Amino acid sequence: MRPGVLSRMLKKFAPFLFFVTVISAGLVACERTPEPAPEVKQAPASETGGLLRLTPEELGRTAIEVAPVTRGQLPAPREFPATVQSNENELAEVTTLIRGRVVKVHVDVGQDVKKDTLLALLHSTDLGVAEGAYLKAGAKLHEAELAYERARDLHEHKAVSLAELQRREAEMKTARAEARETKNRLELLGVPRLEIERLDREHTIKADVPLRAPFDGRVIMRNITRGEVVETNQKFFTVADLSDVWVVGNVPEKDVQHIRKEQRVDVVVSAYPHAIFPGTITYISDVLDPATRTMRLRVTVPNPDRLLKPEMFATVRVYAAPTPDALTVPLAAVQNGPAGKILFVRKEANEFEIRMVKLGHEQGEVVTVLEGVREGEPVVTKGSFVLKSEMERHKIEPTP
Repeated sequence: MRPGVLSRMLKKFAPFLFFVTVISAGLVACERTPEPAPEVKQAPASETGGLLRLTPEELGRTAIEVAPVTRGQLPAPREFPATVQSNENELAEVTTLIRGRVVKVHVDVGQDVKKDTLLALLHSTDLGVAEGAYLKAGAKLHEAELAYERARDLHEHKAVSLAELQRREAEMKTARAEARETKNRLELLGVPRLEIERLDREHTIKADVPLRAPFDGRVIMRNITRGEVVETNQKFFTVADLSDVWVVGNVPEKDVQHIRKEQRVDVVVSAYPHAIFPGTITYISDVLDPATRTMRLRVTVPNPDRLLKPEMFATVRVYAAPTPDALTVPLAAVQNGPAGKILFVRKEANEFEIRMVKLGHEQGEVVTVLEGVREGEPVVTKGSFVLKSEMERHKIEPTP
């Protein structure tokens, strides 16, 4: 066929060919199977509404105990920062009243001592001079007393005059005064009575100055070294009876109304966070610190086991008027949730509602609940941590 004839035929049948092509495409499209719409997954019942449901197997593996939310009066504690200090009524600074050289030190810091325990020994030339003067005065007094006795016997036999007897008597009284003076000087220097009696008996000079413990206690400070020369203004040892201590704190002005003398309080220290040391308020300041607007407070605390040590940080807990109608739950029921504290309230044997709660202060093994539960609702105590793990595994959100 010639090219010209073919071209004319195509132009003539072009509309018909376009219509056939459109119909064929439509038929092909109708034969295709439409794709199904994506399914919307439904959340399981245990993941909605803050409810946790356990299967019988899970429940059998978990020991669950519940306790009801209770209502009643609960004392409201107030806490104040404080520090532990030695009882100043049972504290002694060991010093000396005479200059000397340290011969030996017998105790160290932290050592328990009994009353009159030898702490250190000094040697003092000044004491030696004072002891020598005492012995000389004693010898002079003895001589004056003998001279007076002889003069009195002679006067009775008309061998000496009355004037001579009176002169011997005056010398004896002067010697007695000098002996008393030298003895008083030894006592002022801290020489004990037993050492003076030894001087009278042995008539030998030792010039030793013993430093002794004033009472039963513990050495909490030492500032003395063998061989050094010490002066009277130095403090060598500090001995403290730590059988009871002072806890000194500061009370804000707004809480002064809750403090009174002889009030029983509790003391908590950082070293023993779960221990409570009972004490009694023995001093309340009459003035406030103008800079901090706080009042000084002193608590006397028994310390038989020596657990409380000076300079420890402490907290004084004072219980004010009780809070009426307070809701309380055991501390064991409270767990840390994703956005705060939570409790598990038992609804059925295997169903637990997760509640967000707002807590108040703690007292012992219970804590007050301000929001989130009602009186009488059973909350899980034993097993609450296991339920928290199941909650996190199922990613359940607590009920606000």
